[in-house]
Amino acid sequence: MCGEPECSPYAAHLYDAENPQTPLRNFPGLCSDYCSAFHSNCHSAISLLTSDHRLQESQGKDGAHFCHLVNLPDKDYCFPNILRNDHLIRNLGVVAEDQKGCLQLCLTEVANGLRNPVSMVHAGDGTHRFFVAEQVGVVWVYLPDGSRLEQPFLDLKSIVLTTPWIGDERGFLGLAFHPKFRHNRKFYIYYSCLGKKKVEKIRVSEMKVSQADPNKADPKSERVILEIDEPASNHNGGQLLFGLDGYMYIFTGDGGQAGDPFGKFGNAQNKSSLLGKVLRIDVNRAGSGGKRYRVPLDNPFVSQPGAHPAVYAFGVRNMWRCAVDRGDPVTRQGRGRIFCGDVGQNRFEEIDLIVKGGNYGWRAKEGFECYDKKLCRNASLDDILPIYAYGHAVGKSVTGGYVYRGCESPNLNGLYIFGDFMSGRLMALQEDRKTKQWKKRDICLGNTATCAFPGLISTYSAFIISFAEDEAGELYFLATSYPSAYAPRGSIYRFVDPSRRAPPGKCKYQPAPVKTKSRRIQFRPLAKTVLDLLKEQADRATRKLSNATSASSPHPALPKKASSKRPASRTSSRKTPRGPGTKKKARVWAPGPQEKRKKSREPHSGSTVPSAQRRRAGRSLPRLFLPRPRWPRSRPGRRPDAHEPVPQRRPPAARRNCRLSASCRPQPPHRRH
Repeated sequence: MCGEPECSPYAAHLYDAENPQTPLRNFPGLCSDYCSAFHSNCHSAISLLTSDHRLQESQGKDGAHFCHLVNLPDKDYCFPNILRNDHLIRNLGVVAEDQKGCLQLCLTEVANGLRNPVSMVHAGDGTHRFFVAEQVGVVWVYLPDGSRLEQPFLDLKSIVLTTPWIGDERGFLGLAFHPKFRHNRKFYIYYSCLGKKKVEKIRVSEMKVSQADPNKADPKSERVILEIDEPASNHNGGQLLFGLDGYMYIFTGDGGQAGDPFGKFGNAQNKSSLLGKVLRIDVNRAGSGGKRYRVPLDNPFVSQPGAHPAVYAFGVRNMWRCAVDRGDPVTRQGRGRIFCGDVGQNRFEEIDLIVKGGNYGWRAKEGFECYDKKLCRNASLDDILPIYAYGHAVGKSVTGGYVYRGCESPNLNGLYIFGDFMSGRLMALQEDRKTKQWKKRDICLGNTATCAFPGLISTYSAFIISFAEDEAGELYFLATSYPSAYAPRGSIYRFVDPSRRAPPGKCKYQPAPVKTKSRRIQFRPLAKTVLDLLKEQADRATRKLSNATSASSPHPALPKKASSKRPASRTSSRKTPRGPGTKKKARVWAPGPQEKRKKSREPHSGSTVPSAQRRRAGRSLPRLFLPRPRWPRSRPGRRPDAHEPVPQRRPPAARRNCRLSASCRPQPPHRRH
């Protein structure tokens, strides 16, 4: 079963390793005809191949007894027939699909309790830590063992501009570590802030890690690299990354509002504006005029009059999450490509490949179609078309992802995995190397049989905020069940392909040691695994069967107790016939219904009820933890064109004066375009 380059994934079936309900074999399951020949020719080697005393005892017996012990119930997977099964061999290298062609994957929960986790990155220093940024401006350190450090890596809550409004796009939006972080301790951040005269700005800054603690940023080390005024409160961009060329790429939004209304052509088509652009700068050298960066000489518009030299590509609306392809682990094909998800306006979401000097069409085009017809007729547009675009029937806010280049799930190699914030869909694109066309594949979570292994889950929070890649190349996504910057409802999930796993030991790595001064908080998953759900289902079925059995079994009739009550002394209202010898009985008074009611009104003279039992009912949960609203939502990177805050609770006096006027009743926010 084993050979170059790796073992067959079906080898696990030979040892019943795929079934968690059965004990693991220490001798493979053999096909009956092969087993008889094996025992006849190699029975003396059985004691050397297994420690199972039953198999060792069968060494000197007939082959039928031995073959009965090593028999595998599933004949498709016994050795050596599994090597000749064309159907199984043909599926090697292909992710398992359901009947509708959906790629079935499973998940593991790796973090929870986060406030809109917008970014997760690694430092590339061999420690295999990952740094998770919350929208409010706090960055946490997670260690390879899954624990989180109690003290944050960075806390900028007092500077970062954001609100609890559902879908507020402002906040801490981007984080990237310098390619030579191990030597210079530098990293870069992207966040919203208020400048002078309360002007909203985008700020890109450089910071350093503290010399005293490698898990703490030095708060006094911030150097502002770039600031851009924001004309509106949305479309803030937020991606920072370093290309293979060592330069830093900055992805900005078009400035907000609907349809990029700024100027004759909008900000995105205006090369003198830094909004709606992909910028490329050299942060290792200072520039002229006091700039803390230098523009690379090969930037495409360095010599074009009126164009800002830092512009690398333009015509983007609000690119939300971009990533650099590591390339195929063997051939390096695709290495260095930059993929981005660009959030659309009214009709389409798109995935783009960034090229030098590219014009991505906005606001003339949205997806493959015209948005501004006047600009769209401009023959000089020469825009770069997306590699894939989908309509709003599928989703209304794309979240860009990564090309999988990890080790643990080899069937996923080369798939670009991304999602949609509004619909919660997970999707993948697969490239046809001959035609260079990309085909979309839906991703669904496997059923109970597919994901019934320890630690695997098949559910996730609905709003997909971002994707991430750890130092080993495994893929994650960040999601929340309540898209508010202050709601601790965010979780992080790792993708697992149950159809094919890497051979044991192939993907092991040894993280570089890192000193920790802060206390470690061990991770406690909140999501129930598929095995937990199956166990609960089985327990419910057992209880239901037990109750049904108890209800159907006959019970012996209990003997009736003699009544201690005396016969009622009141005369019946029914008249009885009287004969000549019948004597008239005397009437005896007994309390009637009216008297009983009067007696029940007498004050109770017993013990008083303790005060603890006379408390009022508890107050209702705060609004934050109520079931999620029914109106549409947004998120960092979604398109609010005019912010409408979630209605705030009015002071008592205002509520008294409010009465039932329509202006005082809370209204859901309109859908953001």
